[in-house]
Amino acid sequence: MRAGDALPEIRQVLDQERIDAYAQASGDHNPLHVDAGFAAGTQFGGTIAHGMHQLALLNQVMTAAFGERWLTGGRMKVRFRAPARAGIEVVAGGRVAKAEGGQLSAALELAAADGEVLVTAEASLAYP
Repeated sequence: MRAGDALPEIRQVLDQERIDAYAQASGDHNPLHVDAGFAAGTQFGGTIAHGMHQLALLNQVMTAAFGERWLTGGRMKVRFRAPARAGIEVVAGGRVAKAEGGQLSAALELAAADGEVLVTAEASLAYP
């Protein structure tokens, strides 16, 4: 891969059923994620997806692009920019920023389908 190359894109609808399934799998039953009545009274106005679920989508992008190399030696710095509200479609993807000297870095983004950026990340790994 070279600087500027696009990474695979992952699309997913973050419906409440998916959020509830993530809560069950993770053990994180915070009412902000699973209780519509409670979440309606918060600053978010409804349930939102777990932050780690969003990061899992960015991880899928890197795994699709780099496989075991990413899984055994990848690093990611993340910034959450906006909540991922239940019911939206999100798109995870990115581009190679630099690939030289045995290192590769990539700029990643998770955005709502309407273009609102939810999460940005910088990923790096050793790469021939």
